[in-house]
Amino acid sequence: MTETVQSPVLPGTAFALPVLPGLTIEVVSGANLGDPLSFAADLIPDDIYCVTRGARTRRLLLHPDGPSRFRVASNTAAGQPGALIHLDCCLTFMSSDGGTTEVLVLVEVDAAGDVVEVHALPLVPMQPKIRYTLVTIDTEGAGARLAEIACVSFTRGTHITMASGEQRPIEDLRPGDRVLTRDDGPQDIRWIGQTTLRAHGEHAPIVITVGTLHNTNDLVVSPDHRLFIYQRADVLGAGRAEVLVRARYLVNGTTVYRQPGGFVDYFQILFDRHQIIYAEGIAAETLLLDPRTRPVLPSDLSEKLGDTLGKLHAAGLEDFEVEERLLDMPNAADILRRASLG
Repeated sequence: MTETVQSPVLPGTAFALPVLPGLTIEVVSGANLGDPLSFAADLIPDDIYCVTRGARTRRLLLHPDGPSRFRVASNTAAGQPGALIHLDCCLTFMSSDGGTTEVLVLVEVDAAGDVVEVHALPLVPMQPKIRYTLVTIDTEGAGARLAEIACVSFTRGTHITMASGEQRPIEDLRPGDRVLTRDDGPQDIRWIGQTTLRAHGEHAPIVITVGTLHNTNDLVVSPDHRLFIYQRADVLGAGRAEVLVRARYLVNGTTVYRQPGGFVDYFQILFDRHQIIYAEGIAAETLLLDPRTRPVLPSDLSEKLGDTLGKLHAAGLEDFEVEERLLDMPNAADILRRASLG
């Protein structure tokens, strides 16, 4: 792998991935016996892997830096801050019970382009003692696969506030429909996407139960979906009244919880700008287009948009995001609900 010219890091768009060190996933049978998980060029189908006992995921915090490229952000638990990360491939393993597990491989390189570390992002949790046979190595579709799990998404049945005030299920929306936005009033939907994913582990949707944030029904969203909350007093110490909060940081096991198991239908809404809309009465963000999420778009739309939408899409909302440390409390959702009361 060779280093390329660094592109500007997009501010305020850091995101976390729960990764396993490649060294903790070893070949126990096959041509690469004894070797750890590596990048696509070194892998051989039919090799059998096991996760070492005691292996734990670490949070790899990244900034998009171009198509399938990222920079390690500060405060990361894995990787070296500032290092370049390449999204290398998507692997499919088959376990002894016939189940399949997909793993995205991210390769960290130094300034000379030499591999420093391999990070594995399992899309379904991998367990020790289970033997995983490598079935396929996909170097073309990894970007789209990461985009599917990276996009902020609403789930089937979520009611969206239209420009007319109507509450319409998200699956009934169409491009051109006018939706009420917080900052720009009625706006036309540019595109709606739908993906069906396995609802497991870190990727399971988050349920915000009715009334928790003044929502009229349960709101079920992707883990990194950011909610827009106005605090009448800055109870979080964020230095501002208006904040964006990732759903995963509000999980308390009772009023906000993960919903694992089976499959989940996710829907993404794209406008000409990154917007805040209303879902079950909660102000929540729409799809933010950046190098990480752009592969989710249909190729014809991506080509039509060119670079224009990508450059103009961000509306500066990222500056309102609250760091996880400010929400590290068992009752963050309740504190925010009370802070937003009139």
